[in-house]
Amino acid sequence: MDKRLKVALLALLIVFAGIGLLFSGVFIALQFGLLNVRGSSTERNSFFTGTEAQPAAALAAQPCINTTTDSCAWNESPEWLVVAGGLEKDAALIARVSGETGVDARLIAAVVIPEQIRFFTSEREVFKRYFEPLKILGSLSQFSLGVSGIKQETARKVEAYANDPSSPFYPGPDAARLLAYSDATNQDAELYNRLTDDKNHYYSYLYTAIYLKEIMMQWERAGFDISNDADALVTLFNIGFENSNPNPDPKPGGASIMVGGRSYAFGQLGGDFYRSDELLGSFPR
Repeated sequence: MDKRLKVALLALLIVFAGIGLLFSGVFIALQFGLLNVRGSSTERNSFFTGTEAQPAAALAAQPCINTTTDSCAWNESPEWLVVAGGLEKDAALIARVSGETGVDARLIAAVVIPEQIRFFTSEREVFKRYFEPLKILGSLSQFSLGVSGIKQETARKVEAYANDPSSPFYPGPDAARLLAYSDATNQDAELYNRLTDDKNHYYSYLYTAIYLKEIMMQWERAGFDISNDADALVTLFNIGFENSNPNPDPKPGGASIMVGGRSYAFGQLGGDFYRSDELLGSFPR
């Protein structure tokens, strides 16, 4: 074999061995929390489990609180207990956002619930836990951020519509003021910080509420009032602005979520909470 070819093959082998060693080291480091970053899925949801987030498998060892059954309603699952506790901690903050935006606090909570239950039950979070901290697979806009799982690119659209009176999504002048940046701010960095602040979820709830208000305005301008239709609004939050098509008969849908041994659509789960008697003390109807 040509000597130069041997050298090239050896160099290639060393490179691949180095990559394998690097990823092995990263995997071990992640197990011990050495590479945790603000905004990672585990970090941003830690308030739902206390001081340290628990892995989904640990939370869902049994599908129901009553372990003698294999199937139960979403609000009889261990995941619900965790999510409910986290929302109660943030009830005052959600009430503040509701007062500032005019969006029902219970509706804001209804959006957060399916996203958080999905966090605890879906295998997609394993991928995000191990690779999101490395930032090697794509831009930040590809990741869901904050307690409601809003994407950075979606948050940018929320800001754009809030500042565009000609848009069918325009929510009125107050939203732009709430979302405004200081003149010297690096807006991309600031937006990421807003959505991933694990100590204060104000902006996660604010962007969620204004998103909902923008969708309401689009439908209202088209002649349809969905301001009290939690199934439709939670669904539309999940599927995005681009899939919001005003019509007289919206249906619940969105991502499928398995909890309590049963399958729910994203919007259905949020709507079920909205109509239920759960957390009425913190989020009255």
